[in-house]
Amino acid sequence: MADKRTISRSIKELQRVKTWQLVVLLILACFLSATFLRLNNIGMVERRSAVQFADEGGDQDTIIKRLYELQRYVSSHMNTDMGRGIYLEQSYKRDVQAAYDKASNDQNPNGNIYKKAQEVCAPQYSRYSSAYLACTTGELQKYPAAQDLISSVALPRADSYLHAFASPLWSPDFAGWSVVLCGVILLVIVARLLSLLVLRALLHQHYRSV
Repeated sequence: MADKRTISRSIKELQRVKTWQLVVLLILACFLSATFLRLNNIGMVERRSAVQFADEGGDQDTIIKRLYELQRYVSSHMNTDMGRGIYLEQSYKRDVQAAYDKASNDQNPNGNIYKKAQEVCAPQYSRYSSAYLACTTGELQKYPAAQDLISSVALPRADSYLHAFASPLWSPDFAGWSVVLCGVILLVIVARLLSLLVLRALLHQHYRSV
């Protein structure tokens, strides 16, 4: 008889908090979590845009500073995955142009073909581009043994201008703790339902044994 009263009391204690109340609380927590996760992603996008703006500006110190800010933010906030990363396209174009400028200023007679190629292509394009590169390469190939000279230019590696930073699976910020809150509420709901099922099964078994 004591077991029956204990089981009934436990069931009543669990039923004080309704399942629908916990579900509503879970929905609110999920909404809050989604908001914070979205804000984390927006923060990454803003810092990535700042890097792109600095890249267009051309100041190397500013580019490095913005890259560091982006790296620090991404590495400490969840849901800030950068996908393929950010490519410093303008920096690459400037460095390629500098390599061609250096070659065109070479005092070696063979090196002057770079200067001749630039004299033809530079007026056609306001800045370095794939079309400008194609024009320059086409002009260089008009000269004997130009292929060896083209390959001798120390062009920068394109992949060295790609930057990608890893985002943590979980971070101790508002987004991270809100996800934990959702998990805790969900566990409470599952534990409550299982407890009710077990207690009712025990109560049913107790009646059958009487």
